[in-house]
Amino acid sequence: MLTSSEFDGVIAFHGHSCPGLAFGIRAGEWAIGEFGRAADEEIVAVVETDMCAVDAIQYLVGCTFGKGNFIFLDYGKNAFSFFRRSDGKNARLMSRGDLLLDLREEQNAIAPDDAEGREQIRQRMIARIMQAEFETIFTIGPAQIAMPEKARIHKSIRCDACGELTMATRILCDSELTDGRNLCIPCRKE
Repeated sequence: MLTSSEFDGVIAFHGHSCPGLAFGIRAGEWAIGEFGRAADEEIVAVVETDMCAVDAIQYLVGCTFGKGNFIFLDYGKNAFSFFRRSDGKNARLMSRGDLLLDLREEQNAIAPDDAEGREQIRQRMIARIMQAEFETIFTIGPAQIAMPEKARIHKSIRCDACGELTMATRILCDSELTDGRNLCIPCRKE
């Protein structure tokens, strides 16, 4: 269970309290209980969404883009995988569809111009998520992907079109596609 200062810290980091953040708080709580917190890269989080929940996971579990132990897969799924490097332990939490649909139905039953009613529903949704057992919120099973490699520092190469230094792994140099020039992702799209 989070302390009130940790809970307040998550909200301050994210900017507001909402049901999506509550999902992330609960996923973070579960991960801390099972894997611990990441001081450096020993815990890895792989998230399959870019919704509010991921801010809570970064804040609570200590996985960040900058350390290379926070990976985003743009799948549009409210799913979160965790890995512990020391022993290979892993798990994937997937938000239960029935709970999500129930919450959406409650929200959709309120008129769009009923701000007070919508706020009451939002607060009930947050409370329901925060008070539920983990197994009510998530389907919990093994991770469906291999543990990501440790973060590496790659050399930089100057893009031949824009002149900006770019990570070598993001440069394309193909004689047919780029006329043999080193091109960064935005310049390849032009």
